[in-house]
Amino acid sequence: MSTAFVLSFAMVLDALLGEPRWIWGRLPHPAVLMGRAVGWLEERLNNGTARRAKGAAALALLVLGAAMLGMALGLFGWPLEIIVVAVLLAQRSLVDHVRAVADALRMSVAEGRRAVGMIVGRDTAGMDRPDIARAAIESAAENLSDGVIAPAFWFLVAGLPGLLIYKIANTADSMIGYRTERYEAFGWAAARFDDVLNVIPARLTALLIAATHRGLQGWRAIVADARLHRSPNAGWPEAAMARALNVALSGPRSYDGTVQHFPWVHGFGQKDIGAPQIEAACIALWRTWGAGLAFVVVLAVLGAAL
Repeated sequence: MSTAFVLSFAMVLDALLGEPRWIWGRLPHPAVLMGRAVGWLEERLNNGTARRAKGAAALALLVLGAAMLGMALGLFGWPLEIIVVAVLLAQRSLVDHVRAVADALRMSVAEGRRAVGMIVGRDTAGMDRPDIARAAIESAAENLSDGVIAPAFWFLVAGLPGLLIYKIANTADSMIGYRTERYEAFGWAAARFDDVLNVIPARLTALLIAATHRGLQGWRAIVADARLHRSPNAGWPEAAMARALNVALSGPRSYDGTVQHFPWVHGFGQKDIGAPQIEAACIALWRTWGAGLAFVVVLAVLGAAL
């Protein structure tokens, strides 16, 4: 079975099942195991001198281990491949987590803060309703790229080794890729490698969002806003989602008690937003996923016909 066919079945399986609690309540999720591996290396190597070199060595070990594991799993054939890919995609769980913020916000702002705090790293204590909605929508857009499109892309390119390398790099970046005193040197290699791996998927995600909503007539504006983002990649899906929903995203937010004034993305969009706009983002996630699935199926059919 071709890689594209495997991916198409895995995407559907993930959409149907998500992350069943009856499995992951009993077994550690692969993402948890990856996090433990990153944490184990960080605890032992992130000290003393030459931390940047140690961080690069840790990343190399993680990437090598992921590649070898991917090759070993691939020997068991396509049924196991479908299961592994489905487990490592995050479409259903992403939609569920984002929709939970909308449901909580309908109950109260306090409940909305609690729910959005589960999916974002910024301060939530002082958030009002529009702040909560923006945070949820931004998380939806960025994680559509990181958790769905990028893993699918790297599986298409390099099979299970490519998928596992991407996931371990993304996990490492989320844990140690911060510009803090502890992580800036040690996590430098992980952050840069993750940036490189997401260059194409982030732009592909933006393209899919734009194409399935208002079309590509606003592409130049999406590109302009994406380039204002502090991340070389996260701004792309965020800018596309902002225009798909006609909402203003980014802007001021607080990290560790300090307010940071980031530029607005699609600043002419709606700013007084709430649960309805979060729900619209969930619909956008499924519409974009559907376009991605259709593309993969076409690749599979064409590959079989050649």
